Amino acid sequence: MSETIDMTAMYAMHDALRRELEHIARIAGRAGGDPRAVLRTAVGWELFNRSLHVHHTAEDDALWPALRETLADRPDELSLLEAMEAEHAAIDQVIEAINASLSDPGSGLDLLADMIDSLVTGLSGHLRHEEAQALPLIQAFASAQQWAHFGQVHAQRIGPDVPRLLPWLLEGANEQTTATLLAPLPDPARTAFTTQWQPAYTTQARWPA
Repeated sequence: MSETIDMTAMYAMHDALRRELEHIARIAGRAGGDPRAVLRTAVGWELFNRSLHVHHTAEDDALWPALRETLADRPDELSLLEAMEAEHAAIDQVIEAINASLSDPGSGLDLLADMIDSLVTGLSGHLRHEEAQALPLIQAFASAQQWAHFGQVHAQRIGPDVPRLLPWLLEGANEQTTATLLAPLPDPARTAFTTQWQPAYTTQARWPA
């Protein structure tokens, strides 16, 4: 591949997911409280769920299949893509179980704590695995067109949630990352980010103190 793919958005998403995992782990580890009551109503849990779902399904539907065609004669690389999809599926199952527990007053707190620990461990491990092996694979073999298509699918699936999810993604990001991710937006959207979306996001209590 002759062109270097800009991974800024990918790393920004990974950083945001790690940031939220810290909040989730803190809530689960808090003594004397019921994390079900917190997560069930927390805006942060909702945004985490939505963002992770968009990110992983876009990879599964638009990125890994394209790479699979390119790597059809490279079994070791194909096995890595299979591992990425399997890790996504395992994480999805844990999140589904957590969400089921949040709506079940009879669900035990010890079980919920174990599931949250599995989520934190599993997603953290997946992000490390993807950064160490899958992202270099993308850099080496994905075309600019394939990467652009993945970005388009990702953006389409965010859709009308962009005023909420873009400030979520960029919370704590440095100036260069923020500028890079805002640059493709039309002028009205960049103005809305600065004057409306980000201020509205910062006034939310995403996670309880």
